[in-house]
Amino acid sequence: MDSRAQDQQRITRAAKDLMSGVGRLGRTMYRIGDFGVPHSHVNVLTALESGPLRVGDLTLPTGLTQPRVTVLLQELEERGLLERHRCTEDRRAIRAHLTERGRELLHEARLRIAAALLDALGTPADDAERMVASARETVLTLVNALESEVS
Repeated sequence: MDSRAQDQQRITRAAKDLMSGVGRLGRTMYRIGDFGVPHSHVNVLTALESGPLRVGDLTLPTGLTQPRVTVLLQELEERGLLERHRCTEDRRAIRAHLTERGRELLHEARLRIAAALLDALGTPADDAERMVASARETVLTLVNALESEVS
C-alpha cells in the first residue's frame, strides 16, 4: 500500500471519530441548553442572529429545504421568537428577523451551556476559554477547507 493510501486510511479513521464526536457534542450542548424548542428551530434562530434573512437564504446555514424553513418560521413567529416582513426591494420575498425574545432564548441557553462547560472541565475560566476557543478554531479550519470543496 502506498503512502497516499495509508494517509487516506488514517484520515478516514480520524474523520469518522470527528463526525461522531462533533455530533455528540452538538446534541449534548443542545440538551444542556434546554432551549425549549426543537433543534431545527434553534438552527434557524442562530442563522438569524447576524441579521434578517430571506427564506431562501436560510436553507444553506440550516441544511433545511425552503418549504421546511417556511413551516419553522411560522412556528417560531407564533412563539414570538421572530418576525416576518415583506422585503421592501422585492415584495414577493419574505425576510425574517429575531425578536428580543428570540435573542433572549439563545442567550439564556448559551449561559446554561457555558456554566456546564465550566463545571465539567473543572479548570479556571481562562483555561476553559482557551480549550473551547482552540476547539472552535480547529473545527472552523476544517469547515472552511471542506466548504471550498463543495462550493
